[in-house]
Amino acid sequence: MHRDVRGSLPFVEDSFSRFSSQSNIYGLCKAGEQELLAATLKGKVVSFKYQDFRQKIRPVAKEVQFTYIPVDAEIVSIDAFNKSPPNRGLVVGITFIKDSGDKASPFLNIYCDYEPGSEFNLESIAQSCLNLELQFTPFQLYHTEVQRADGSSETVFLLSGHDQRIHLYKENASLHQFEEHPVERLFPELQELPSNVLWLDVLSVPGGRRLSAFGCQNGCVGLALVEQTGPEVLQSWRLQQDSPISTVLLFPLRTRPEPQLDPNTERNSNGESECGSYSLLVTSTVEIAVVYRDVQVCGMSRPVCLPESDQCDSVLCALVTDLDFDGQREILLGTYGQELLCYKFQQPDRGRGLGVAGHFQLQWRRSFKSPLLSITYLDLTGDGLRELAILTLKGLHILQHSLTRTADLVMQCLTKRAAMLHINPEAQLTTPQDTPERADMAGESPDTATESSNKSRKEQDSTRP
Repeated sequence: MHRDVRGSLPFVEDSFSRFSSQSNIYGLCKAGEQELLAATLKGKVVSFKYQDFRQKIRPVAKEVQFTYIPVDAEIVSIDAFNKSPPNRGLVVGITFIKDSGDKASPFLNIYCDYEPGSEFNLESIAQSCLNLELQFTPFQLYHTEVQRADGSSETVFLLSGHDQRIHLYKENASLHQFEEHPVERLFPELQELPSNVLWLDVLSVPGGRRLSAFGCQNGCVGLALVEQTGPEVLQSWRLQQDSPISTVLLFPLRTRPEPQLDPNTERNSNGESECGSYSLLVTSTVEIAVVYRDVQVCGMSRPVCLPESDQCDSVLCALVTDLDFDGQREILLGTYGQELLCYKFQQPDRGRGLGVAGHFQLQWRRSFKSPLLSITYLDLTGDGLRELAILTLKGLHILQHSLTRTADLVMQCLTKRAAMLHINPEAQLTTPQDTPERADMAGESPDTATESSNKSRKEQDSTRP
């Protein structure tokens, strides 16, 4: 059953890949721009992508044989990233626990191929393994960028464990391998943790700073504002909840006022007036999901609850992204109660006076046949419109944008933009916030994007029974 709260559902299911065994909340990651990796508990890793067969795009799911993962291993988490320029190559990390009879042996395998021409070949990468035995049970494997002293950046792995620590793994370029480094050297905010960290998120913000957030098994939520040169913790906050934290996500929440006629109004590079801040989404296994507003200034003192988010059993996963191409991100929550919930921030009513905060409204919901474990959003088909990939206990669902709804949204954006140009002729002709998948369109117009999207989906439709 699909229950739509406010209108027609914006996504339709394109494919479903059933797995031989279940996965978990750490079991899905992107592998490059147009491929996914899903790990199952029985030691299997499945690659999912769309391929062109006789000029028809079809989904393909196949097992990838990563070396040094025993057949009796239980995979805990998987993550992957492309190296920061000027370096090249895809890096894949997999944590697992090997059953050694009287004890369980945890490992971290890092796969990276240094041979020219093979840096992005997944089959080749899967054979190039660094095997690290761990002294703790692993949880989330997460990657993030750190700033070097010379201003360049590099990507590192952060791994949380049952020892109440975060472990940092950094590449040694001269030895062509990854090594563990003390986390406090690069992430002083991630030491002296109060409990096992179940979820971690790091976000770079303007001014050479970053926000770091973590959620713990004992219900503690930590947040820090850090100067990246040094690094130095400028301010930190802690909050205690009553149940384990399942997700923490940092994101910019842009609030766009109505177009102003005053030429002195401060505007961004697109000719729009705007104000924005950073927010923190916190979900737990029992309590209602909460967004904390303006965290870089207010810490966690400005909570806004997401209504009905505690009515579908535990929230296991979340995603914050722009689904309707208006430049403002929506919040997706995946629950153990088999529901996908979508929320959108509603601006405060100006007629109610000052001091009235905005709120999040449930836009739509969709039911699945098993609990939702992980969500990601990427352009699998290469047509300019991203797909929503949802990992459940049973397998991987791929949802595509409804073309009718997308075409309507494009026309609404163009109409709104034309009205703004009529009011302010000096505004630029294109507004990235108003075009579908602005980062992925590569200069295409909305009409071109919709046309290519229609072509791709018509080809897929023709292959279905």
